Amino acid sequence: MIVKPAQRVASTEEYYFSRKLKAIAQLRAEGHEVLNLGIGNPDRPPAPAVIERLHRESQQPRQHGYQSYRGHPQLRRAFADWYQRFFRVSLDPEAEVLPLIGSKEGILHLTMSFLNPGEEVLVPNPGYPAYRAAAQLAGAVVREYELGETGDWLPDLEALAQMDLSRVKIMWVNYPHMPTGAQASASFFERLVALARERQFLLVNDNPYSFILNDQPRSLLATPGAREVALELNSLSKSHNMAGWRVGMLAGKAEYLQCVLRFKSNMDSGMFLPVQLAAVEALAQTDDWYRALNATYRERLELAHAIMDQLGCRYQRGRVGLFVWAKIPDHWADAYALSDHLLDEARVFITPGGIFGSRGERYLRISLCSDQATLRQARERIARLGAETLSGHPSKQQS
Repeated sequence: MIVKPAQRVASTEEYYFSRKLKAIAQLRAEGHEVLNLGIGNPDRPPAPAVIERLHRESQQPRQHGYQSYRGHPQLRRAFADWYQRFFRVSLDPEAEVLPLIGSKEGILHLTMSFLNPGEEVLVPNPGYPAYRAAAQLAGAVVREYELGETGDWLPDLEALAQMDLSRVKIMWVNYPHMPTGAQASASFFERLVALARERQFLLVNDNPYSFILNDQPRSLLATPGAREVALELNSLSKSHNMAGWRVGMLAGKAEYLQCVLRFKSNMDSGMFLPVQLAAVEALAQTDDWYRALNATYRERLELAHAIMDQLGCRYQRGRVGLFVWAKIPDHWADAYALSDHLLDEARVFITPGGIFGSRGERYLRISLCSDQATLRQARERIARLGAETLSGHPSKQQS
């Protein structure tokens, strides 16, 4: 390479799933049928009315131009109504709602809008890798806070309160939590907001899983006093089967959103209008939509549990979100070793928890985004591996 990349890119690894999908594609090109149980990519379509609205709007000749950086007023209003209806949070659609081209975009926008080089950001371990990657791209200092089973995958706020947080500008939280499926209570959010107000840093809750296998969606913004120190990301990717449509939002205090808009307006030229209007249709779906969605995931959940049982993994029932998170048996060196073995020997890919941080190295994560037939086939393949996988084998003790 004649021209060297910028240091910010050189120090940031390619996203794990980007690399793994290449490997899976190569195996498939060689004639292997690989069952991918790793990625939270919903396999069902959006509601029919959403697709019909997209089709209808895209046929209008004036719908194909550049759009407002702030999103269409109908979409902002629909997001505000959605938050009022399900989260009991009142948002001003003119100033406190900012549509995004997917909520992942918002992670980088927030990072670049608020973090200077050398300033600190608190990220969960285990947690979504994009929080760390965005901070590294901005030249910020990543400080992990560790989560674990004994603390029900919640941060130890008393321990955090004893630390020097004077250089912390942002704390990322993600409840319902990915990858573990843990939830945060209203009282926990109250203590979290109190800490942020005391130490004067910005809380951001990444909240795309609030409707999956969860009858009580909760928003951090419903917490008293949160508006001064908190923002929330949300998305239609999981709740409405619209991952590829790239429709997300950022909600919170107008002054914070205006800062993000200054950055965002230099990065894109708005979202395709028919997609925005179709998203309005999605947000208007009745409770029956969520009930049907979760009925499907509950059926898949039992099959995913059965696979984890086969592997001798230990998990908690009653979790929410799109995944089953389970601790692997002691005879495996780490979850990478078990994941690689399943891919090599059974052509089944299950995500190793170590990609989410060191606290996930002894965990596997199965996605519920494969149909029942695929999950049954995966279970049958793993069963054929026999005792070598189910009870351990000396050759597999090291990764």
